[in-house]
This record gives sequence, C-alpha cells and structure tokens, in this order.
Amino acid sequence: MKQTKIIFFGTTEFASGILQTLIDEGYNIVAVVSQPDKPVGRKHTIQITPTHALADQYQIPVIQPDNLKEHVDDVLRYEPELILTCAYGQFVPVRILEYPRLGCINVHPSLLPKYRGGAPIHHAVMGGETETGVSLIQMTKAMDAGDIYARVTTPLGKDETMAELNERLLVLSKQLVKENLEDYIAGKLMGEPQDDSKVILGLNITKEEEKVQFAVEDVQTLYNHIRGLIDWPMPYGVVDGKRMKFCKVRMRKEDHQVKPGEILGFKNHAMEVASIGGIIEVYELQPEGKSRMTADAYANGAGRNMIGKVFE
Repeated sequence: MKQTKIIFFGTTEFASGILQTLIDEGYNIVAVVSQPDKPVGRKHTIQITPTHALADQYQIPVIQPDNLKEHVDDVLRYEPELILTCAYGQFVPVRILEYPRLGCINVHPSLLPKYRGGAPIHHAVMGGETETGVSLIQMTKAMDAGDIYARVTTPLGKDETMAELNERLLVLSKQLVKENLEDYIAGKLMGEPQDDSKVILGLNITKEEEKVQFAVEDVQTLYNHIRGLIDWPMPYGVVDGKRMKFCKVRMRKEDHQVKPGEILGFKNHAMEVASIGGIIEVYELQPEGKSRMTADAYANGAGRNMIGKVFE
C-alpha cells in the first residue's frame, strides 16, 4: 500500500514538515511540485523553497513551474496514483486533479468550511477563534471546498500568536497524515460534504491588513489582529510618520478617556498604547530602520520622546 505512487505539492516550511512525515512513514514519493525558488535580500540571492531543499536531500525529482497550467505533462509523466497537497500556492488544473486513480487530497490547517484560502492560521487568530484544527479534504476545482475525510481539533489560546499556532498545527497535521493516509488509500474513509452556508474565507494577508489602526478596532479585535500577524508578516502601526512593528504584545481591558493610539508611557517592561476599551502592552517592537528590541531598550533611547504621540 505504501508503494502507491504519490506526488506531493507543497512549498512552505509547513509543507516540508508534511513531506518529511511522508518520507519517514515510508511512502513512495515519486516527485515534488513546489513554487519556484526566489531571490531574496539586497543581493537577490536565490533561496530554494523548503520542500525543494528537503526533496533534494532524498533525491526526489522537483518540478517548479511559474504557471502549473503550462506544465501539466511534466507532472503527469510520473503517473501518480495519488496527489497530496499542502500549502502549495497555485491552483491545481483540473486535468491533474482528475488523473490519479486515488484522487487528490489536501492537508488544510483549519476546521473547514472556516478559513478557506491561503492564510487560514492567520485568520483563525485574527478572527478570535477559541478552537481550530486541521482537515484532510478532497481537492476540487473550487478552493478548499472538497469533502472532509478526517480532522483534528485543538483549543486556540487567548494569547497565542500565529507563529505559535502554526507550530502546533504542524504537529497535528503530521498526526493527521500518519493516522489517516493509509486508510484513505485503502478506501476506508468516507468523505463528509462541507456546509457551504458556513464558509469563511482566510485569503492571503494583504499589505493593508498588515497595518493595525487603533482608532478603528476595539482592544480585543486589535489584539487578535496583532497576534494573528506575529511572526509573519508582522503587524505594524504608523507613529510620527514612521512604521513600528509590534513583535510581542499583551492587552488589558479598562475604561479610559485617552485618544486611541496614544503612547501613554513605559511600565512593567512594556510600552503602553491606548486602544478603544483598553490598553495594548507592547513588550517587543521594531522601529522603522532599526532592529527588533525590548520596550525597555526603546524607552532608554528614542522611546522617551514618543510619549504622548499617537498612532495613525
């Protein structure tokens, strides 16, 4: 059964964790399809994707098309019996979806139909969810809309960041694959249709969503927004005409008459910023053009001159 010819579609560090699990479990991975490697930094050094790097370690062929639609034959020449995807980043053409005798399945880190799309972990935190998980689903033409074969749930902590949740959901995703893939291949799992009336989208984070606005969101919504973007792409506010990234925060609810966004001062190792219905406590931050630092370090430098200034 584990000799079934599988092609794995995935790009990110999260996806490489799933690929490693497949390899460790002895599945027959005949090829890996990843997004193209990209230049990074000022020198535009080419950085290969995490799944490409892992596939190279195990001498697994890698396909990296800019446009998958134009390279369908490159994929199908490996004659996959099953395709497994996770955090790939492109739509998979119908011709590929219909080819494997065992179909195409996807590991998606949310409790579908909530948070269909490319950033489900971010949006679960930003949405203030108290529970989330991972789902094993059938791939279809519609985004993340296929039948659900298995899922694992977990509580979402009130102070948990996207990065922390991402790490936990990877562990659960590995568990999901270990416990269910063999049964899926054997035809033992029955798919459960999703309730389309309960769909919530979790699309890729936009540049506009990276900015937090103290004058618009109440303290709980703002706190969810901030921790949902830590450690990537990192939330920021604009004060005194410059960006400031928020790297570690907490919140407390309290009544006050201060203008939302005003920097109140530094207390108990945090920079305190007024918000609607409470205070955002910033313990680590990154001013524009500077390195990440503690609030104490900031207070001992430029921060002392920022008290009373207001985030846009």
